[in-house]
Amino acid sequence: MNDSSIDHHHIWHPYSAMNSPFPVYEVESAEGVYLTLKDGRKLIDGMSSWWCMIHGYNHPTMNAAIESQLKKMSHVMFGGLTHEPAIKLTERLVKITPEPLEKVFYSDSGSVAVEVAMKIAIQYWHGKAQTDKHKFIALRSAYHGDTFAAMSVSDPETGMHSLFNDVLIKQIFIDQPGSRFGESCQQNDINQLESVLKNHGDDVAALIMEPIVQGAGGMWFYSADFLRQAKSLCEKYNVLLILDEIATGFGRTGKLFACEHANISPDIMCVGKALTGGYMTLAATLTTQEISDTIDQGEPGVFMHGPTFMANPLACTAACSSIDLLLSSDWENSIKQIEMQLSNGLEQCKEFQHVNDVRILGAIGVVEMKQAVNMKTITEKFVNAGVWIRPFGKLVYLMPPYTISAQELDTLIQALVLVLKEQQQ
Repeated sequence: MNDSSIDHHHIWHPYSAMNSPFPVYEVESAEGVYLTLKDGRKLIDGMSSWWCMIHGYNHPTMNAAIESQLKKMSHVMFGGLTHEPAIKLTERLVKITPEPLEKVFYSDSGSVAVEVAMKIAIQYWHGKAQTDKHKFIALRSAYHGDTFAAMSVSDPETGMHSLFNDVLIKQIFIDQPGSRFGESCQQNDINQLESVLKNHGDDVAALIMEPIVQGAGGMWFYSADFLRQAKSLCEKYNVLLILDEIATGFGRTGKLFACEHANISPDIMCVGKALTGGYMTLAATLTTQEISDTIDQGEPGVFMHGPTFMANPLACTAACSSIDLLLSSDWENSIKQIEMQLSNGLEQCKEFQHVNDVRILGAIGVVEMKQAVNMKTITEKFVNAGVWIRPFGKLVYLMPPYTISAQELDTLIQALVLVLKEQQQ
């Protein structure tokens, strides 16, 4: 069998069937913002490989850091041992995340970071002898990952996991905030949250949200005022606040972390994706001294989780290098320039009859269609236009690397606009 045949017959790709008619494009190499396919075609990556390759591909500084670490050790178990890359990364994360987050637990993926956050919340209330507090409040249209606890706090009806509803833990959902980013919070949004907290506060461990940007659940940008008031209500009703910054962390929304738009800090925060600049799989869950002390003082006196590849040295090295690259760059201005160009370039999509909405925040540009797109045909059109844009459902969006040039971004935008314009004809 050749490579294509092996892939087709034996490899399951994300959210696909083994006999899927959707084309799969083999990548030979990647450099900067370009993917080079095996057939020689070059595509500008508008997805940052699912939002993580913020510095682009094959970055010489990150390559050198990983090569140096590889000569020392690629991995060592984290149980009873530690190492410099994990220590240095922890120092950076504690410094750049909102106070009072200062305790860091490492895991392998964003979904697991959410699982860890939920376990921390439950174990915290056990330490407080409030064992009835084990439920979670989540937003409709939320997406927090594909593992079972993460699925349970993702949208139970319109999300990707409705098939599993009968076996998932039943959580408490409130409506997606209706007020847009930049607007004051609508009172009915807050009233609903307060009503749920008032009625269920005694058995709720935490409210979990994606701050400001709901990602794979619909790319909705909601009011920072809602997030700010939600934090106050959690304090009022003695409920923890978990913020899932896996998609939004490390500058994507124009702030280093999206919760900074509301000037609040959560009790527990999850980060991943761009944490390593896309080089390695790594995630982290951060919490406070008070929460970790409570878990330590309760039964069994330790936090009950421990991944095999926790704090992998190569991944921690990549994360340190990525964070240093980001903070040493003029990243805020880069995001502003991307935001401005996305706003100007995608504006014309509002005139298309089959477009429902266009919204921009930071380095995120979203065109929401009135009907779901045909994934097979639209992806082929984008590839033929020299760009890699991977829509889902009704959403055609761009989340490019921060290092993209104005000319490259213009090519992405024009390809998106042209393909969507053709769709209505």
